[in-house]
Formats: sequence, structure tokens, C-alpha cells
Amino acid sequence: MKTIQVSWAGKHSRFTLLFEAFAVSVIQACGNVKNAATLLGLDGDSVHAMMERAVQRGLERRALEKLDYLGIDEKSFRRGHSYVTLLVDLTGSRVLEVVEDRTEEAAHALWQVLSPPQKEPVEAVATDMWPAFDHSIESNAAQAEIVHDRFHISKHLNEAVDKVRRQENKALAKADDDRLKGTKQLWLFNPENMSEDRWIEFETLKDQELKTSRAWAIKEPFRWLWEYRYAGKARKFCSRWYGWAARSQLKPIIAVAKILKRHLENILTYFRHGITNAMTDGFNSRMQSIKSHARGFRSFPNFRTRILLYYGTLEHLPCETTH
Repeated sequence: MKTIQVSWAGKHSRFTLLFEAFAVSVIQACGNVKNAATLLGLDGDSVHAMMERAVQRGLERRALEKLDYLGIDEKSFRRGHSYVTLLVDLTGSRVLEVVEDRTEEAAHALWQVLSPPQKEPVEAVATDMWPAFDHSIESNAAQAEIVHDRFHISKHLNEAVDKVRRQENKALAKADDDRLKGTKQLWLFNPENMSEDRWIEFETLKDQELKTSRAWAIKEPFRWLWEYRYAGKARKFCSRWYGWAARSQLKPIIAVAKILKRHLENILTYFRHGITNAMTDGFNSRMQSIKSHARGFRSFPNFRTRILLYYGTLEHLPCETTH
């Protein structure tokens, strides 16, 4: 018996290119591999092999020139402290690479997808204040400015307010005072998005002599920072705000204020580039859907394949689809 390569089927594939192109389109349209397999009448192994071939084709064809703005962010992978880290093309709205873990070594590995000439045009990278990410940017794209993501900064401030609330609620509960019980979301919501009933409830609380009220009153004006057009005025605002926070006698607020002061220069770069990791966070929420449909992943390579298939914006269909 002799095995020969035919023009209308891929190597090591038992399907024609025409069917494989159709199948990959169905997989993408379903957004759910199990449902796609049922529709196609295929087993899971066959579907996964198709996805791997599709991603490999797409990566081989992908153009990586003119990358000006990138984002680096982490995503929970398994339960516990298990993460993956993503490199995202913010201009092209696509995931460029995914690696396991969020260490400095993992962050360096992300950059290996780009050659030195492809790194040169990168002007700025949006990231949170995780030192491993900052160090990887400095080592692999020294010309790029680091922009600490405004939404991660907001998250830090919200967490500080909630720490104050939890501490104060515990103290009040000992005196049978339950004013703060079940109010977590009130302090975290944007007041502009509250319903009238929720606003009335919140207004009653925020005007009381509470440590949580003071923490919220310090946190809330920081949203105004992003309305400035120039870094000089933003710097003055940060200086005034830091003085206010540092005198608050609220340890969680003081701790975050010190972090922001330490990273101030990479916060102010926002006013030169205007980039955030909002897009990356959007990918994170959609990846959660992938995990839910798959009921979790035991294998990181399988998770990576699905992320790149759905969010890599790859040209993944076989070139020759007729015979």
C-alpha cells in the first residue's frame, strides 16, 4: 500500500479541504465546540485537530507589521492562583499570543512572537501595575512607553474603599449597627448609573459620619483625572489628591495612594497615548465563556488554541477548498 498526498485534503487529515473550511466556520459561528461537534457529526478529537490546523495556518499567514499600541493582561485559568497572560494588538483588536502563568519569564515569552523589527514601531503598552509586565516591556521594547491602565487603577481604588467598608462594618456589627451590611455594590457603582431608588438609599449613607463615606469621597474624584487634556494639569491634580488621601488616616486608601504615587509617571503617559486595556478586559470576559462551555481546561495548549481561533483574527481557512 502506498500513501500519497492529494491537493484537496490537508496532510494528516481525513477530511477534504472544502469540508474542513465549512467545519471551522461552523465551530467559529457556534462559539461552542461541543455544539459544533454535534452539528457536524464529529467526535471531539476530530474537531480539536481541525482547530489546531486552522490556528497553525492563521499564525503562518499573520502579518505583524505596524503594531503601535499593545496591551498585556492576565486571565484566571484554573481555580486558585493559576493564570494565563495575553499580548493584545489594541489597534487591530486581536490577541497576538497567550502564555501560561503571569511571571516575568512568562511575560518575556509573550514577546518572542515578535521579531526585533516588528517591536520597533510599538509606541506604548497598556498594562496594570504588575512589576513582571513592566520589566518585560523595558527589556523587549525599550522605546515603548508603559501606560498603566485606568480601569485597573479604578479597581485598586474600589478595593480600598471596600476594605474600609468591611473593617467598619465589622466594628459596627459589634454594636448592633447594620447600616453597612449588604451595601458593597452601592459604594462601587458609578452614581450616574444608579436607579433613583438606589441613589436615595446611597445618598442617605454617604452623608453620614462613616469612614466608608470618607473613603468613597476620596476615591470618587479620582475619576476626574481622566478628563484632563494635558499631563501637566493632571500631575497637579494627582499631587493635590495624594495629599488628601495621605491625610485620611484610612490605611487601605493610604496604601493605594502610595502605589499610585510610585507609578505616577506611567499613569501620566495616558495623556500622550490615550490607550487602556478595556479591549483586553473584553477578551477576558469572552474567554470566561469559552471556559464555561468547556467546563474548564486541563490542558493549557487547548485553551490557547481556542483563544487564538476565536480572538486572533486569523486567516485560518484552507486556501484550496475545491477538488
